[in-house]
Amino acid sequence: MPSESPERVIECLKSLGMTKYEASVYIALLKVSSATASTIHEISGVPRASVYTVIDQLLDKGLVSVSQSAPKRFAAIPPQEATTKLMGRIEKDAQEAGESLSKIFRERSIPGSESEELIWNIYGIEKIKKRFSDLVSEATQEIKIIAHPQILSDDIKQNLTSKANAMRIEVITPYWTGALPKKMSVYIIKHPEVSREFDKVKDMIAGGICIIDGRSVMVIVGLGEEAIALFSESEGFVRFFVRYYNLILDWARKD
Repeated sequence: MPSESPERVIECLKSLGMTKYEASVYIALLKVSSATASTIHEISGVPRASVYTVIDQLLDKGLVSVSQSAPKRFAAIPPQEATTKLMGRIEKDAQEAGESLSKIFRERSIPGSESEELIWNIYGIEKIKKRFSDLVSEATQEIKIIAHPQILSDDIKQNLTSKANAMRIEVITPYWTGALPKKMSVYIIKHPEVSREFDKVKDMIAGGICIIDGRSVMVIVGLGEEAIALFSESEGFVRFFVRYYNLILDWARKD
C-alpha cells in the first residue's frame, strides 16, 4: 500500500463501487503476480472465511483472473483496465437510473394527473437563472417568456435557439442583444420612461415569467441577490399566469 494514505486509496476504490474487502483483496493481488486464497488472506488482512466470497465478487466484476491449477491461484488485472471497467459500470448504472427517474418524472407530470398545490421559493439571481435554464431544457412542447434582458443570459438564449426547431417559443422583452433568431417569436416592448429617483425601484420590480408546456410557471421579481422567484405546477397558479401572459402578448402583437 502507498505509505502516504492507504485508507484514501481504499476510499477511492469504494467510490468506484468496490467494498472495503474487495479493495483490500485487489490491492493485495497487485503486490504479487498471483496468489492462493490463503496467501491473499495473509497479505490483505481480510478474514479467511470471507476471502472466497470476495474473490467471487471481483471475478464477477472482471477485476481478477483465476488459474485452473490446484490449489487455484488468482491474479489482479492491471489498474488502468480495472478503473476503466469500474467507471463503465458506474456510467451504465447512471444511465439506467436516469432513464428510470425521467420516466417517473414524466408520469408525475402528465396533464390531468393529481397534483399538490405547492409553490416553491428560489432566492438569488444566479440560482434563479440556473433553474430558468433547467426549465428551458426540460420543455418538450412550447416555451413562453416575459423577461428582463439581464435574465436572458447568453446560455439561456443559446438554449432557446437550439430548441426553436422543435417547438414554439415566444419571448417578450424590452430589448434583445445580438441577432434575432429566425425561428422564434421575439416581441420587443420598451419600458415606459421612469425618472431617476426611481432607478432603484426599477431593478426591484424587474423580472419575468417563464411558462413551460402550459403546465409549470416560474415568476421572477428582482435582478440582484435579493431577487426571488416562485415556481409551481399547481393548476390555479399556472392558469392565472397563462392568462396574464396572453394579455401581455396581445398588447405586444398590437404594438
